[in-house]
Amino acid sequence: MAKNIERVRETIVTFCERARRNPEEVHIVAVTKGVSPELMEEALECGIRAFGENRVQEALAKMSLFSKRDVTWHFIGRMQRNKLKKIVTHFHFVHSLDREDFGSVMATYLGNLGKKAYPVLVQVNLTGKATQGGVQEEELPELLRKLAGLPEIRVVGLMTIGPLGGSEGEIRRVFRRLRELRDMVNDMAVPGIVLTELSMGMSDDYHLAVLEGATILRLGRAIFGERRTP
Repeated sequence: MAKNIERVRETIVTFCERARRNPEEVHIVAVTKGVSPELMEEALECGIRAFGENRVQEALAKMSLFSKRDVTWHFIGRMQRNKLKKIVTHFHFVHSLDREDFGSVMATYLGNLGKKAYPVLVQVNLTGKATQGGVQEEELPELLRKLAGLPEIRVVGLMTIGPLGGSEGEIRRVFRRLRELRDMVNDMAVPGIVLTELSMGMSDDYHLAVLEGATILRLGRAIFGERRTP
């Protein structure tokens, strides 16, 4: 575990140097789907402070074990309407909002909890694969304008999934496009929307994501090795 995390951090530094970036701009979210609490504890001991889950029930069970620890919980999976209340109640950050109606439902629950400016990323589908979810890029500006009208939510950036098994060029083009979309949105100066975060890059392609401007990396196997539990 310690060697894996050290290797990841060294890779981030190396590719930040190539891109003339500050490594401190890049943050790791350890993806803990199917990862045992014992391994998660090891990750904490190595300085990991953000865990990413895409299964709400699995995450809730783990949260109870780490309730007194300094951990930020990120929801990174496909969103379902019947899970939204639990997500905004228990997670600190959402990576995968891609629908206006889900944003409205989240805002209602957040209002009932007395929460405002809850940080979310809007997922953008740049591969054309429906299984990956995400708003189409031509629909992004309108979605952001609508979400900007919800004070309970604060859109802080964009998320995407690279083309699985794609060439280096294909993967970089997707990540580069997400960065371009972020810059385009910021140039539009939508009231209430300032995008700073780019969540992109997983265990096989995070080095390429760093080159293209990622600020959040979602890493599972690179940290924990092959999944040991279902």
